[in-house]
Amino acid sequence: MTDTKLHLYNSLTRMQEPFEPVHEGEARVYSCGPTVYNYPHIGNMRAYVFADVLGRTLSWKGYKLTHVINITDVGHLTDDADEGEDKLEKMAAEKAKSIWDIAQHYTQAYWEDVKALNIRQPAHWSIATDYVPQMIEFAEGIAEKHCYQLESGLYFDTSTVSDYGKLARAVTEDGEGRIQTVEGKRNAADFAIWRKTPPGETRQMEWDSPWGKGAPGWHLECSVMGEKLLGFPFDIHTGGIDHREIHHPNEIAQNQAFCGSDASGARIWMHNNFLVERSGKMSKSSGEFLRLQLLLDKGYHPMAYRMMCLQAHYRSELEFSWDGLTAALTRLKRMLIATERLADAGEGDANHPKIAPLMERFDEALSDDLNTPLALTALEDLLALKKIDAGAKRSAIAKMDQVMGLGLFEHSRTDMRIRPSSSVIDEVEIEEALVRRKTARAEKDFATSDALRDELATKGVEVMDGDTLGWDWKLS
Repeated sequence: MTDTKLHLYNSLTRMQEPFEPVHEGEARVYSCGPTVYNYPHIGNMRAYVFADVLGRTLSWKGYKLTHVINITDVGHLTDDADEGEDKLEKMAAEKAKSIWDIAQHYTQAYWEDVKALNIRQPAHWSIATDYVPQMIEFAEGIAEKHCYQLESGLYFDTSTVSDYGKLARAVTEDGEGRIQTVEGKRNAADFAIWRKTPPGETRQMEWDSPWGKGAPGWHLECSVMGEKLLGFPFDIHTGGIDHREIHHPNEIAQNQAFCGSDASGARIWMHNNFLVERSGKMSKSSGEFLRLQLLLDKGYHPMAYRMMCLQAHYRSELEFSWDGLTAALTRLKRMLIATERLADAGEGDANHPKIAPLMERFDEALSDDLNTPLALTALEDLLALKKIDAGAKRSAIAKMDQVMGLGLFEHSRTDMRIRPSSSVIDEVEIEEALVRRKTARAEKDFATSDALRDELATKGVEVMDGDTLGWDWKLS
């Protein structure tokens, strides 16, 4: 590995900046986690693959990483622009279940997707409802100078902090356009710190506070958990690009009020771009959206989706298609064929003269704002190296894969076969038929060969004779 300085794109300054840790030798990162009112869609999960690669890169660079991902189980409204019903209260009512059961169910579903995508566990999963007393204390500390009360709750006055909305760069004379008007608000962009339970209503999640019984505002949660678990200032705050417009500017405003300065809480703010799917199934409001489980049900290994994410820079839009997913799967298969040849190799010197330039290219790509597409090409060039000690090659691949997280020595090519969950044929039956078919072809008995192929086809098995990677099959 080289000593190339890590540079990261800071959304706050719209520039790449060298990473200078707040605490020597440490990296403290906070990632906005899911609101657990529904299953995450694959676009949501792109944010956590990105945050995982960031964390793995910081570890590769030698930093002691402390990563926090929050679970929002209260406070996030149906409209990100700070109005509407609480998302969890709404889902609980629709499902006729306890809000706590709803939160637990969807938290567990999210954690299963995290595991499937080989995303490393953070140092802390911070659950919002565990920090409500600290949220009230935080709000009390900033209320006198920065907040005011309305009938509906406690609101933050955005005019009391400098340069509000700098992160979004979307503030006009009329304020942030997506913020809806609430009667009595001083400024269009002002937002709720504490929401009072309306008279005559009872929420499943509500707490006593100096501003009445109610629940915290969504933006307050991340400020409080970031400060409690990482301390202000910490190094990096991540999230989807949609957070850049409202949620993160409001976090920054709260952090400025709390710190008594222009400090934004985190030194670097990083945002991954959207995953785009042309049929419109990337929105949960449609009722039918693309979950990781759907990819698995169609027979795709979850590492194919991780590879798809790595093939694009995190700040670029990524278009999802089934053909694109299949192409990512094929690329991963090629890598696994190469690593399977090294299965019996022992440990070797990853600093081999032929390997060192590739390790340098890999490190330079990561150091250039996590350029995973270029890092993947360096890894592939390493896999293609000939006439080199197998142990050295294996060790170097393993080091690179610690960042890519593809599990190159944990999976095999056969693991990547497309196996829809609805298929009824047994894999042993497929393999036995293929052995008979290969024998028939070797004996030039093409009638038997074709009959076996057609028989497999009727059972949903596509025999891939033209597979450049060697004979394979997939279930359709």
